[in-house]
Order: sequence, then C-alpha cells, then structure tokens
Amino acid sequence: MNRPESLPQIDHGVLRFLTCGSVDDGKSTLIGRLLHDTQSILEDTLHVISNTSRKRGLDAIDLSLLTDGLIAEREQGITIDVAYRYFSTGTRKYIIADAPGHEQYTRNMVTAASTADLAIILVDARHGVLPQTRRHSVIAHRLGIGHLVVAVNKMDLCDYAQSVFEGICSDYLDFARLAGIDDVRFVPISALKGDMIVERGDHLAWHQGPTLLEILENAPAAHTEHAEPFRFPVQYVCRPRQSDDPRLHDYRGYMGRIESGEIAVGDTVTVLPGGRTTRVVAIQQGGVSLPAAIAGQSITLLLEDDIDVSRGDMIARPEALPQVSDTIAAELCWLAEKPLDARRTYLIHHTTRDVRARLTGGMETFDLVTLHHVTTDTVRMNDIARVHFRLARPIFADRYEENRATGAFIVIDEASNDTVGAGMIL
Repeated sequence: MNRPESLPQIDHGVLRFLTCGSVDDGKSTLIGRLLHDTQSILEDTLHVISNTSRKRGLDAIDLSLLTDGLIAEREQGITIDVAYRYFSTGTRKYIIADAPGHEQYTRNMVTAASTADLAIILVDARHGVLPQTRRHSVIAHRLGIGHLVVAVNKMDLCDYAQSVFEGICSDYLDFARLAGIDDVRFVPISALKGDMIVERGDHLAWHQGPTLLEILENAPAAHTEHAEPFRFPVQYVCRPRQSDDPRLHDYRGYMGRIESGEIAVGDTVTVLPGGRTTRVVAIQQGGVSLPAAIAGQSITLLLEDDIDVSRGDMIARPEALPQVSDTIAAELCWLAEKPLDARRTYLIHHTTRDVRARLTGGMETFDLVTLHHVTTDTVRMNDIARVHFRLARPIFADRYEENRATGAFIVIDEASNDTVGAGMIL
C-alpha cells in the first residue's frame, strides 16, 4: 500500500469522474481544491467566493462554494443537485460531477455515475467507512465504473496518522471483497489544506503513492481499455428537398453519434432491424468529408444501397451485431417518489429508440447492507431492483458490462413524461 506505484503512460483523453461518499465527507471542498490548485478558477470567481467566505467569518476561502450553486445548498451547507465542473491540465481535460451525499438524493448520484469513467469515494478519516460510503461504492461498481479511488479525507483532523489511514483501507477492502470490487486505489488527503491532491504537501511523507491528480492524469479514458463493436443509432435521416446542386438530388444521409467502435469509408455494415448489409461510401461532419470516425463523434453516414432506414434503427458491423430482442432482463435504479407499478405500461428510451414496455415476472431488490438480492413486490425510490420487461417492439442492445452506451436505458412515465428509472441490461 505504501510503496511507490507504477503509473504506465497511456493514451490521455477527456476523463469524466465522479466524487461521492457520505454527507460532509468533503466532496465539494475537494473539487474546489482541485480547481484552485490547478489554477482553473477565474479571478472574478475567486474574488466572489473570497468575499462570501469573509462574510461568513472564515479565515480561509471556502472552496466548496465553487460547486454548491443552489440557494438551498448554500444555506444548508450540503450538496443537493449534481454539480458539474470542467478543468484541464497540461496533460488532459476533465469533467467532474459532484454527487450529493444524503441518502434521499441517491438518485442524483446515479445520474452522475451513469457517464463517469472513474469514481472518487470520499471517506472522512474521523468516521471511517459509513453505510453511504458502501452504498455509493456499490452503485458506482454496478453502474460499470471500472476504477474506484478511495480518498481518505480530513487527515489534518487526525494528526495525519498513518495508522488511521491504514485502518480505513483495511475496513474498505473487507467490504470490497464481498461486493466484488477489485479495482480500487487509496490515497490520504486533506482537501482543506491541499495535502496529496495536486501537491504532495508536508504532512503525508509516509505515503509513497501518487497524489490524487497523478492518479487522474494516468487513468484510462473512455473507449480505450478494450476494443468495442461499432454502434451507430440513427437519430435523423437527412434528405435535402430542394437544391440546385445535382449531387444532392439522390442524397440520403443518416445522422447520429457513434456510441462505440469506429467506422471508415468502404467498411461493410448491417442495418437493423431489417438486417440488410451494405457499404459506407462517405462519412461527413459539418459538411466536411472524413476518411474515418470514432466513438463520440456526431457524423452523417452515406450508404451504397438505397435501404429503408429510420430514426431508432441501428447501424453496426455484420460480424459483431447487437442482440435484437423484445424482452430484456435488467438492473433498474428507481428514481421516482411514486413506486414502480407492475400493472402499468412505461416508455423505455434506449439509444434513439422509444418503445412501450410492461414488467413481466418477479422482482428482486438489491440489499446494500447484505449485498444480496431479495424478492419483493414493491420497488421504491433509490432502490436497485432486478426486473424483466416485455417490449412492444425490439431494441438493439448489448449487455451493460460489455457496452455502457447500448446496455443502458431510461424509463419514462407516459402520463407525466418524467424520467422515473435508469436501467442496465444484464
């Protein structure tokens, strides 16, 4: 734990990471410290929070004010909504999500975790591993975040004791083994003082591992750890209706974002649900022709053959097609105050396709204390449940653990149009 760790140089890209943990563990202050010590705060913003801190009678700047933007949050000193912040270093760019720590806002944490590549689990050195620490760790793990960093914060309030840090590491590892979490790193920090975040500081010399920023700088970016199959959900079919340019008379482009994999001009593709195979003759982005495109790019594809393609269809490679199915088994995070109703029809939004769906079969909720599934007839807000849906028409999906983009969906209440659940296909 205390010996220097090898940090292999990898392909750096944008890193989306999440800070979570129990309430008052210092998540907002940690983000503020990262922004401050990487010189990512504008002078006028720094001036405003300095004045606010002085009005509160504080001797130092309250860095948590950089993320706690809601009036209710400033009054209560807690984070309610998910706050997003952006910063960059000389190595890479970052998107940070600061999730609320209170149990009743667990659904907000689920929203933040759904797009994160890494999660920083904050632990207060005085209190150790708490139920909400375990809850957020399990949710992050089950939502497919492959890399967890346990940051033991407020070491300054424990006299920077190495024994305190090592005791928390031991407790967390015991829990992690039961939860099936195997990729976890530990770092002692003081968000208030700045030790082991960007700079090493003067008080934690006994820890020989990397600083928190060094861990972030070398964390794998999305879509870089293993080869992913090409997935292109069609969002819009582009057909210019009137043009003097003869090249556009037969123009039919299929617009969308590449969710995973890559594509090049000349590649063979299959269009689902019809199953017709054709060839890519052009890739365009903003009117510019590209020889190839990769995950995350929004492009227009032109195909060799005239095929009936609509919004919600999927273009993929014929040798690696997603599963076409009108039934799905999923792990569902329920976000609504009103419980899940097995008698109702809901709307499932998957990639660019919307389908009506009904529950079928039994339901099991995941007990975050025992780490086991329990049979139930009621799924309430913040529950994680294993469910089965029958769909009015098929979707083109992968298992969530294999492809987060095509393995995820949201559940919408048809009456209110509210998002009531977030699902992961098993």
